[in-house]
Amino acid sequence: MEMFVAWLVSALVIFVLASFLPGITVANFLTALAVALVMGLVNAVIKPVLIILTLPVNILTLGLFTLVINAFLVILVAAIVPGFQVTSFWSALIFSVILSLAMSLVSKKD
Repeated sequence: MEMFVAWLVSALVIFVLASFLPGITVANFLTALAVALVMGLVNAVIKPVLIILTLPVNILTLGLFTLVINAFLVILVAAIVPGFQVTSFWSALIFSVILSLAMSLVSKKD
C-alpha cells in the first residue's frame, strides 16, 4: 500500500512540477502516472549501473556528477513515455533536483 501511495504522490509532484517549470510538459495525470512508474523502474535498474560505471568521475566531482546522471535519466524517460516532453538538459536537471527534494520530503519518516 505504501508503494502505491508513493507512486501516486510521485505522479502528483511530477504533474505539479510540469505546470510551473519551463521546458517540462506532461499531457495529463495519466501520463504523470506513467512517468512516475517508468522513472521508478529506470532509477531501480539503470541508475545503479551508471553510478558504478561513472564512479571515478563521481569521486572527482564529489558526487555532483550524479545530478548529470539524473538529468539524463529524465531525458531517457521523456524519450520512452509519450506525452512527457523535456526541451533541454537544464530543464531536466532542475526537474530532477526538485523532484528528488520533494520526494525525499514526502517519504521522510519520523
